[in-house]
Amino acid sequence: MYNVAYRIVKDEHFAQDVMQEGFLKAFTKINDYKQEVAFGAWLKRIIINSSIDFYKKNNAFQMEDLNKTLYKIEENDSILSESIDLNSLKVKQVLDTISGLKDNYRMVLTLFYIEGYDQEEICEILNISYANCRTTLSRAKESLRKKLEDIEIST
Repeated sequence: MYNVAYRIVKDEHFAQDVMQEGFLKAFTKINDYKQEVAFGAWLKRIIINSSIDFYKKNNAFQMEDLNKTLYKIEENDSILSESIDLNSLKVKQVLDTISGLKDNYRMVLTLFYIEGYDQEEICEILNISYANCRTTLSRAKESLRKKLEDIEIST
């Protein structure tokens, strides 16, 4: 849960605070747990929501209104192009590269690839439209791909 909070708030002390607040919220709302999903998934959702709320409050986080500039984007199933040698990339490099992206790209990629949420769930978590989510995810993948290619070229 700490790692989930840390990836969103990007500060270890704030992540600890968010995690503690999330556990307290879960404890006080334990009667609301309906066992429709695993307890860990329910708790993780609380931590993610608490982390995003904290981040928005403390960083004036604003999702870009991409609806105005939507155009048809064909989603690429692979995050990396074949020009990148996957064997030479290390997990730390990929995670560091993700953390260096714009905040909305970082959040969408973290929720999608690391936390395993689908696009509908990301829409609900970030309170954005499905089209906005698809566009942001597509642009985030492309931005990550370009940055990883730059790392590949420079090594």
